[in-house]
Amino acid sequence: MQKRKNPFSTRKINGRMRKKLVWLFGAVVLALVGLSVRITYINASEGNQYKKQVLSQSQQKYDSRVIPFKRGDIKDRNGAVLATSEKVYKVILDCKVVNYDEKYVEPTINAMVELLGLEEELVRDKLENEETRDSQYQIMKVNVPITEKKKFEDYLEITEEEEKTLTKEEKAEIQNVKGVWFEENYLRTYPMGATASHLVGFTYTGDTADWGIEGYYSSTLNGVNGRQYGYFNEDADVEQTIIEPVDGNSIISTIDVTIQQIVEKYIKELTDGLANGPNGEAGAKNVGVVVADPNTGQILAMATDQPFDLNDPRNLEPFYSEEEIQGMDEAAMLEALNGIWKNFCISDAFEPGSTVKPMTVAAALQDHSILPSATFVCDGYQMFGDTRIRCSIFPGAHGEQTLAQAMANSCNDAMMQIADQMGAEEFLKYQKIFNFGSATGIDLPGEASGIIHTADRLGTKSTELASASFGQGYTCTMIQEVAALCSVINGGNYYRPYVVSKILDENGNIKENVEPMLMKQTVSSEVSSRIREYMAAVMEEGATGNAAKVSGYSMGGKTGTAQKLSEADKTKKYLVSFAGFAPLDNPQVVVYVVVDEPNVDYQADSKYAQYIYKGVMTEILPYLNIFPDEAIEEKENAGMAYLENYIAEKAEENRKLAAEKENPSSEGEDAKEEDGDVTEAEGDQGENSPEEDRLQGEETIKEGADDPNLPAPPEDTTETDLHNKIEDNGITNQEAGFEDGN
Repeated sequence: MQKRKNPFSTRKINGRMRKKLVWLFGAVVLALVGLSVRITYINASEGNQYKKQVLSQSQQKYDSRVIPFKRGDIKDRNGAVLATSEKVYKVILDCKVVNYDEKYVEPTINAMVELLGLEEELVRDKLENEETRDSQYQIMKVNVPITEKKKFEDYLEITEEEEKTLTKEEKAEIQNVKGVWFEENYLRTYPMGATASHLVGFTYTGDTADWGIEGYYSSTLNGVNGRQYGYFNEDADVEQTIIEPVDGNSIISTIDVTIQQIVEKYIKELTDGLANGPNGEAGAKNVGVVVADPNTGQILAMATDQPFDLNDPRNLEPFYSEEEIQGMDEAAMLEALNGIWKNFCISDAFEPGSTVKPMTVAAALQDHSILPSATFVCDGYQMFGDTRIRCSIFPGAHGEQTLAQAMANSCNDAMMQIADQMGAEEFLKYQKIFNFGSATGIDLPGEASGIIHTADRLGTKSTELASASFGQGYTCTMIQEVAALCSVINGGNYYRPYVVSKILDENGNIKENVEPMLMKQTVSSEVSSRIREYMAAVMEEGATGNAAKVSGYSMGGKTGTAQKLSEADKTKKYLVSFAGFAPLDNPQVVVYVVVDEPNVDYQADSKYAQYIYKGVMTEILPYLNIFPDEAIEEKENAGMAYLENYIAEKAEENRKLAAEKENPSSEGEDAKEEDGDVTEAEGDQGENSPEEDRLQGEETIKEGADDPNLPAPPEDTTETDLHNKIEDNGITNQEAGFEDGN
């Protein structure tokens, strides 16, 4: 069988076809030559412009871009986060890229409006304004969360499913979104809001701060920014260099959030209960509480009556009415904010009153000016020339007093006699040993030092010496009082108070352990033991501090009622306080409470401070695993029981009134009318305030000073430094009063 011929194997290229191929080849060569000429021309005349555009479009995200560091966290002693930095983003618009082609403009504007929530006018203005239309870096939005960033990025990425379902026009709309990118940043946040606000502090711009731990340890918390560079090398290839950021160190504070919240709860309960009293809306002018470990100087809690939201520190609304805020100029507003941000516990100096009597007695015992067996006869006053300085019980008298009785009864007459036996020189020496008149060196900015009399003014047998013996005529801060008191009950060891216990590196490794700093010995362990014994007498039934006693626990304490003297205001105002510790023989915790001008008619009653002390101690002693060491007393202090019930009722009433004021409604008005009827009926039955009830028969021990002859403290012309920070290495021992020989 003959095989079939393959026609293609024998086909030949004829002349006509050859001619066509020659023409086609020539055309291709000419086109390539023309393209090469054009590329050469463009490269010579506009090459740099195109290079810049390529770099701008493809590499703008890292063209000399700062990579921010993460500021370190602040945590409480148990790891609860008090301050942290969350990654957020800035939205950057490259106007030059968007304006390069008109078709980019509308899709980019639409995407930024719909997905990022920007105003169309704002975006359009940036693209059209002569000053910004060629800008390659316009910040359009800050603090954008990662969820919003991802939403925008997901929109720009066309999925396989969208490839099938989107129209050509819809795809073009997405693909023409140009010149928008995100720059990393960090936002400082405070998960616990206002808790420990004066201790923690806040940042102004993420990495600068002046207040609290944030301010003092700002340089420690800060890291070092990194940088990312994008550039063309000599071969016109895009390259990048990255210098990684170094994150800041984290801080473990001595603060216990649980104790802090307990303290803040009782402060709020007291101020709510005393609000809307005879002196205005606020429950007191100032309230401060410090809780410390007397054996280390660690501060476990520190709070005032004006906590502020660390996430919104410039918000004045919780403290001032809308009318008051509207009436403030910039200077007045700054003054108001500084008043809120200032930490009363370390920045305000005041006459401490009788809570310094343990130091007076301790100094005299240590100096051997008196013996433990000494007794003093109180006749109600002491004369200094023609000036009579009265005891708290005047016109009565305490009679013969042992040291324990003088402490328990808060006898000013006995203290004046003790100071007189010491003499001005020795008394002033021990004031300095206890660090009055000098800063403690606590690691917080804004510590004041108070002021004490000079040797010349504090002459022997002077009214200044007499009044200083019971805490009048000189000033100190709460932290000075706490540090001094801790030393006289812990065996005589004066520790520098501090609020930071550890510094961790960016990987969580311990970089520095902050150990307790023993500064000096103030008194002997024997004297310290006697002072604890005398302070225990204060808590006994019938004594001035019995209302603060927590049943089942041995403890010591001291009341304080300081008369505030002012030439401008002749009204009687008082700062009341209470300082105590537990257990008696081995103190583990000290609590110091100050209530400045409680909003009541009769202010000279330390029970308002004792109320906070008792409430705090009742909760924190079990929390700290400090077990009862005494029999539980069935009999309750009648005065404290009444005050607790009164405050609870008034606090609830005032909170309801505040809620109705914020959210007025017809239902609220009806309730208000009903409450008014009840109040009126109760008023007819003669309900009294605590002070009125006392005046009608409740037995109360008088304490403190009520004497127009008391000398005022010397004028304090020093300025409190609100900007000392750890990079200043705190203060020197000499500045803190820790001189050799003290």
